[in-house]
Amino acid sequence: MIRATQIRAQHRWTEATADTVVLDFDDRHRRRMAMRGTRGLEFLLDLENATVLRGGDALVLDDNRLIEVVAAPEPLAEIRGTDPQHLVRVAWHLGNRHLPTQITAKGLRIRRDHVIEAMVKGLGARVIEIEAPFDPEGGAYSGGGHEHAPESDPHHHAAHDHSSHDQGDQGHHPDHHHHDEHCDHDHHHDRSHAHDRK
Repeated sequence: MIRATQIRAQHRWTEATADTVVLDFDDRHRRRMAMRGTRGLEFLLDLENATVLRGGDALVLDDNRLIEVVAAPEPLAEIRGTDPQHLVRVAWHLGNRHLPTQITAKGLRIRRDHVIEAMVKGLGARVIEIEAPFDPEGGAYSGGGHEHAPESDPHHHAAHDHSSHDQGDQGHHPDHHHHDEHCDHDHHHDRSHAHDRK
């Protein structure tokens, strides 16, 4: 099977692509995985390190053809603050719980989680349910840049106690679970197909 061993960063390429893969947040955190593009091209993602793929990246095949990465829409909660200072305060609470968070011009986006949504509403924020691609900040969570330090299978969400979120900031836990109530999420097999080969 032909391999993809390199990545060209978001939109830093102009060549025509051989195919496209549409991947959700979990399937964009990989090192090695069999993939099938929307036009049927099958290949093996085979990177040196587990990597955070972003929408707009291109995977480079052994024969130098490019596969475009498209971030699939997912159920998200968009959090709006009353003013910038209020939104920063909410962002601090999300960061304190190690939640992957996307920053947009309008507010903050997280994966749907009724416990966290109740928390931010309690802080006076507005929560809007949306469907959109999820492209959270990297930073310490992902190891910085395109690197994704912990090479674990994101399909196996460890059990955790949401009650810790309601006990103030002293109750946060150090691991970075996704806190996603949609653990049995659809991986969009109608658009792309992926199997872990770990």
